[in-house]
Amino acid sequence: VRGTAMSPRDHPHGGGEGRAPVGMSSPKSPWGQKTRGKKTRVNKATDKYIVRRRSKRRR
Repeated sequence: VRGTAMSPRDHPHGGGEGRAPVGMSSPKSPWGQKTRGKKTRVNKATDKYIVRRRSKRRR
């Protein structure tokens, strides 16, 4: 089920009147973490192997 169709206690996108927008700075997962474009990398031990970052594709 879509998050927007849920109640606000079930999903961060839930609630509102009619077809309301997400209503926050970025979309969230059901557990409250940001979902789109959020970096999740934490392993600093292999930083020395990264020569250059991958450029973002243009949409």
